[in-house]
Amino acid sequence: MLGRAALAAWRADPRAADVTDRRTAVRFTLEELADVAPGNAVEVRVPPDGAVQAVQGPRHTRGTPPNVVETDPQTWLALVTGALAWADAVADGRVRASGERADLTAWLPLQAARQR
Repeated sequence: MLGRAALAAWRADPRAADVTDRRTAVRFTLEELADVAPGNAVEVRVPPDGAVQAVQGPRHTRGTPPNVVETDPQTWLALVTGALAWADAVADGRVRASGERADLTAWLPLQAARQR
């Protein structure tokens, strides 16, 4: 419930949303990604707000993961809500994705984060 409320607050005005709402929205959507794409093959990092392992494939246990997605909180929330396309974010350098499983196009935008 808090995650959805925080996401709604961010969506209402992304530039004015307070840090607590933004952080809660990011963590909520990272958890949602892990639910719809369970696994440990890709590490999704949204510093400083959170990180999650998701997507089926070889499990990563030590060192630098072979599949990493990293972006800032505003870009992540735009991706999960459908306000920004994955290909555009990668092309613009707003998302850094490495590894053969690091393309999250199949899961974004998140159904739970779409505008209702």
